[in-house]
Amino acid sequence: MASLDDSCLVKDVRALGADLRGGRISARALTESFLDRVDRLDGRLRSFARLLHDKARDDAARADRELAAGFDRGPLHGIPIAIKDLIDIGGEPTLAGMPYRAGHVAARDATIVERLRGAGAIILGKLAMTEGATILHHPDVAVPDNPWRAGYSSGFSSSGSGVAVAARLCVAALGSDTGGSVRIPSAFNGITGLKTTWGRVSRDGVWPLVELLDTIGPMARSAVDVAAMIGVIAGADPRDPTAAPTPVPDYAGVLAKPISGMTIGVDWERIERDSDAAIVDALRHVAETLAAAGARIRTISAPVGETAAFSPLLTAGVADAHRESYPAHASAYGPALTAMLDGAPETAAREVAAAINAADRFTGQMNAIFGEIDLLLAPALPHPARPVAELDAAMAAGGEEFERFFAWTLPFNVSRHPTITFPAGFSDDGLPCGAQLVGPHFAEAALLQAAHRFQTMTDWHTRRPPLE
Repeated sequence: MASLDDSCLVKDVRALGADLRGGRISARALTESFLDRVDRLDGRLRSFARLLHDKARDDAARADRELAAGFDRGPLHGIPIAIKDLIDIGGEPTLAGMPYRAGHVAARDATIVERLRGAGAIILGKLAMTEGATILHHPDVAVPDNPWRAGYSSGFSSSGSGVAVAARLCVAALGSDTGGSVRIPSAFNGITGLKTTWGRVSRDGVWPLVELLDTIGPMARSAVDVAAMIGVIAGADPRDPTAAPTPVPDYAGVLAKPISGMTIGVDWERIERDSDAAIVDALRHVAETLAAAGARIRTISAPVGETAAFSPLLTAGVADAHRESYPAHASAYGPALTAMLDGAPETAAREVAAAINAADRFTGQMNAIFGEIDLLLAPALPHPARPVAELDAAMAAGGEEFERFFAWTLPFNVSRHPTITFPAGFSDDGLPCGAQLVGPHFAEAALLQAAHRFQTMTDWHTRRPPLE
């Protein structure tokens, strides 16, 4: 079957859906075109952990039959996506970035995979990630490469998801976020990622990192595509008692609503003190653009969540996630995760209690801020992507640079507030700069609305990395 022109592969969900329903393309041709592009480009990029050629082709053929018969499952029907390899697909291994798990084959689909398949989405494969969704990749796992510059970090832990979306190897992807793992690769790779409210999306069939903080969220090129994905996967789930029964709005339907009158707070003093100039410029551009769309930009002093105060939650949570496999399989673990797990017993109960108290205080402060503003504008990260070796060394060393790096990501996992990250410019040397909007609990619709308004007025999200 002939491949479609690559220009077709950059269209959003709405445009592809119109082409599919209008008979101008088929789901099978679209799927084959993405698989061909993966074959051409992923040897360097290394974003996929496992391709599911046969399943994807079968699902695409079924989508074509159903659409031809007038049976329409919704906006994702016939759309090729991919998922992070800590989410179960029945009959396939879930490695979670840990090679020793190659024999751990999932008995059934995770709830979110069931929902995506029920919506007609075509899953191309499973995407590479860091070891156990922590900071560093296992030594035996090829590190996904940033499509904007070879040898530069693609982020963690949803590294493969960020690369695959940015490189147009799939329309959209799923990632997970415990301390920034949707937002970091979204910012580094120049895409749009939604860190959902804790409990907004079921975690049934998802390998945990820190269950107290883990969230699942969509990563795509635009707010339009993110809205289509979250509309399918969000909602209560009897298999996961932590999945909230809060009603799921029509996320796609709110995108076109005006943002006039929306109040957006910004802590310029802290941003300018702690962020590179390119990030500050990108955020000022976002503020000016949203103000031109009718939003009120208000200078505030944002609550500060000290990442060091929350670290015992991470250490204890990771140890709990690996209680059945470590130290039983210690020899198969990488050095970074081994060091974290070996240090876990040194975390005292009182340190965990203090971290819980710090989390509660920060959450209360954030909730109070949202009594005064609708959304908070902040950096996703303090700087654009850096060389892999340089960033990995900084993360392994910890200290001040580590604290600065996670200052605007981990605290919102602790407070469980949703955020959206999107491209808002480029550094002088051509690397994407990400902006982040934060909202009250279950305010994903408002976040999508504001991000979409920005994207209708700018073209940063349409820029393509120089791959061919």
